[in-house]
Amino acid sequence: MANSNGFPVGLHYNAAAMNDYDVIIIGAGAAGLMCAIEAGKRGRRAWLVDHAIKTAEKIRISGGGRCNFTNIHTKPDNFLSHNPHFCRSALSQYTPHDFIGLVDKHGMEHHEKKLGQLFCDDSAQQIIDMLLQECADANVTISMDTQIFAIEHLDFYTIKTSRGEKTAASLVIATGGLSIPKIGASRFGYDAAEKFGHSITSLHAALVPLTFENELLDRCKELTGLSVEASVSHGKTTFAEGLLFTHRGISGPSILQISSYWRHGDDIVVNLAPGIDTLKFLKDKKNTNPKQDVTTGLSDIIPKRLAQSICDNRNISGRLADCPDKKLSEVAADVNGWRVKPAGSEGYRTAEVTLGGVDTTEISSKTMESAKKKGLYFIGEVMDVTGHLGGFNFQWAWSSGYVAGQSV
Repeated sequence: MANSNGFPVGLHYNAAAMNDYDVIIIGAGAAGLMCAIEAGKRGRRAWLVDHAIKTAEKIRISGGGRCNFTNIHTKPDNFLSHNPHFCRSALSQYTPHDFIGLVDKHGMEHHEKKLGQLFCDDSAQQIIDMLLQECADANVTISMDTQIFAIEHLDFYTIKTSRGEKTAASLVIATGGLSIPKIGASRFGYDAAEKFGHSITSLHAALVPLTFENELLDRCKELTGLSVEASVSHGKTTFAEGLLFTHRGISGPSILQISSYWRHGDDIVVNLAPGIDTLKFLKDKKNTNPKQDVTTGLSDIIPKRLAQSICDNRNISGRLADCPDKKLSEVAADVNGWRVKPAGSEGYRTAEVTLGGVDTTEISSKTMESAKKKGLYFIGEVMDVTGHLGGFNFQWAWSSGYVAGQSV
């Protein structure tokens, strides 16, 4: 009599030795590469496989081509998840300074741009080359341009691919989310998770520009290309960084940040001159320079095109002396508390990340192993852990990949 794998009952065999690999990692992005490196360093036979032609395309295009590879101020508060404490263990096991040490080991020059964001001095390709060199040193097998047709599990994992059928004791899903489909993003990781009984939290495009319709869209089109330092709020959450007007709506770091919190139908509040009491400023101007044009006075604190747009929208013009305080108050409200309701976002086409993912209450925070299926791991963006803008999502990739690599 034979068991499900065709071996006679009662015959002892070493399943691990018979497998093609100790671990198969699906997804050759930041998290998958890191996991493969750490597994290989431990002497594990690791196969890193991806359907894309090139490795780590998201690294290559990130940070304007210079890759914002981590943030020295990384802390759990920089991440969104239905299980907010989940990221703590991985972030403490592998910190930004650990990754910086790897970068320094390879002699890679880098700099802090602002707010703890670290970038390559040269190009993002340096990060990719570094990770590929580490994979080579750890004897990791990498297969790109490989389609995966099916995943099965009995005593071990069997992966049916365009390169044949491969087996391993452990399987790591590192396939990312839905953001930027033009570089190969898909539902693969979520479908694999659901196949093995995992839940997927609600998914949203995040770190994404917001769009307007009708009159608001017309105003933004007129201001396309204009940028200001602004603070943007949704409920109790506020981000103070750059804001950019576009032909679709508004973008820039402050908007990308707030997009992770915004939901369809919600308002956001934009302060176009943070730190300035615009009403007091205009009243003081009215007293000291009453003959000055309203738009000209307002242009002292915000760009002239923006000042003109606000005054036109309120049908205000002429000298400050002739402008009632009530009208000045309306202008000030538009500057310090511009309340708008976006029509939507630009979606996964331009979103930097996907908010939501594999439910982390079903995963070990210490190892990234599934609580539902032994030997199954999830790392990186496919999980319900989403960082703020500024290198935090890459740090999550390094940290989650590292801890899984220590366990597979």
